[in-house]
Amino acid sequence: MGEPLRRLAMISLHTSPLDQPGTGDAGGMNVYVIELAKRLVRRGLEVDVFTRATSSALEPRVDLDGIAVRHIHAGPFEGLTKEELPAQLCVFAREVLRAEAAQPVGHYDAVHSHYWLSGQVGALARDRWGVPLVHSMHTMGKVKNAALAAGDTPEPAARLIGEEQVVEAADMLIANTDIEAKQLIELYDADPGRVEVVHPGVDLDVFRPLAAAEARAGLGLPVDADVLLFAGRIQPLKAPDVLLHAVAEMLDRDPGRRSRLVVPVVGGPSGSGLDKPQALADLAADLGIADVVRFVPPVSQTELARWYAAATAVAVPSYNESFGLVAVEAQATGTPVVAAAVGGLTTVVRDGHSGLLVEGHEAHDWAVALTRLLDDDELRVRLETGALQQARLFSWDVTADRTLEVYERAAAALRAST
Repeated sequence: MGEPLRRLAMISLHTSPLDQPGTGDAGGMNVYVIELAKRLVRRGLEVDVFTRATSSALEPRVDLDGIAVRHIHAGPFEGLTKEELPAQLCVFAREVLRAEAAQPVGHYDAVHSHYWLSGQVGALARDRWGVPLVHSMHTMGKVKNAALAAGDTPEPAARLIGEEQVVEAADMLIANTDIEAKQLIELYDADPGRVEVVHPGVDLDVFRPLAAAEARAGLGLPVDADVLLFAGRIQPLKAPDVLLHAVAEMLDRDPGRRSRLVVPVVGGPSGSGLDKPQALADLAADLGIADVVRFVPPVSQTELARWYAAATAVAVPSYNESFGLVAVEAQATGTPVVAAAVGGLTTVVRDGHSGLLVEGHEAHDWAVALTRLLDDDELRVRLETGALQQARLFSWDVTADRTLEVYERAAAALRAST
């Protein structure tokens, strides 16, 4: 056994754990980084999270729940898209190495990088500091390109090559689900012995049952409404348009639903969705359902929990999800989920027990599933009970304990290779 882990360098280059999830590039990964880091700190680790500064007003170091978030100046503060970030890898890596060089030798005991851009920096830090690198992909370019949403842009070859390099360099790879582990092995030729499945968790103190009537009263929603909620970044990958097309078909079939149907869309434009920030609102108007759709800017985790609790069902029609944090958060409030049968959603949502899984993205299929949930009271009550049971399977404390075990395995692998 080696020395116990004392200090961890987390690298989250393209998005800060301090950013508001639901807009820009901030989403489930932000939640993952901050929730995991908080629990690692509770277990006695010192955790520094390195991220790119996106404003001159940001302090070089911000302390949050015992975590040190370090803002690195690399490129212009604003207006830099994720696709332009590879050009800033060198300066970002230089500043990370400089931060470590200001400390006594051996300051960090391990590096945990998130997303391939961070993995490139993590690989350099690993070699320079002589410490193990653990990497979490979160999303993979080859997987995204294999299930590309209509109108979305394929991931470039540079990303695919970069991901392959990170997979080769990491001492251990953390996959969110068995499906992601299989994708790493089959698509990226990862060594099965260096891939470990660790499920993300959910904060059950924040996302917990709340009476729908109480939640709706606080949000200004009718108590007797049928509420179909979408939460997340508005971009083709997340497929909020699939929900709108399904709702339009539901109303065509049964115009009487219109008086009681509310479809909140909670989140902001992201990714290729930034090119047409009004596209979803325009689609709602074109479909003739603008009167039932409500666009809500990104909200805090506490407020998001209220939206989940207020919903009759939460729709997650994504073309791919490595895990599907929205689905498990919604279930933790006791709200059933109707989700696409893709990626990690098939792990998070138990079909017929905590929600319904829909094959494909055809509006008709989604309209049928959503109608079934709204009209079958017995099914809905059963799914509400199952949703709570399913959510309890996912705990950030378990995630932290399992991740610590992966760090130990990575350290052992590094020692064995030197």
